[in-house]
Amino acid sequence: MKRTVIIAVAGVIITAFMLGLWLGSRGSRRPAESAGTPWGADPVREPATPTGGAPPCVDIRNAGPLEGKSGCVAGLVLRVYTARSGNTFLDFCQDYRTCPFSSVIFAADKARFGDLTFLQGRRVEIRGDVVAYQGHAEIILHDPRQIRSGR
Repeated sequence: MKRTVIIAVAGVIITAFMLGLWLGSRGSRRPAESAGTPWGADPVREPATPTGGAPPCVDIRNAGPLEGKSGCVAGLVLRVYTARSGNTFLDFCQDYRTCPFSSVIFAADKARFGDLTFLQGRRVEIRGDVVAYQGHAEIILHDPRQIRSGR
């Protein structure tokens, strides 16, 4: 009887560990943190025209070719959604599952951003490393300076 309990407990521990690795693998693709301090009370800046070597922004429908590169993607935020996990998503399409681009703020970084619901209905520019996630382009937001908002 004791041996069965030990095996069952070991199985639960191993399963929990593997589940943690699987869930954490998405967060391990973090780009290097930006230098400097976070913005003050208003974390989102107004859009600016690219200066120097900054690449121009592309529309969300054209974000795919930027995968694996650093870039800028622009689009209209239809919804700001925070999941039970604490991760916040900026949705640019009615159905996020078929949208060509997504942007996420992981729960660990959420406090840096404050309330972002004011972005709903606004055109934004998002800069950062564009990664592939579930067949779509995505930028993981770690710093409020990655977002620029229009009216």
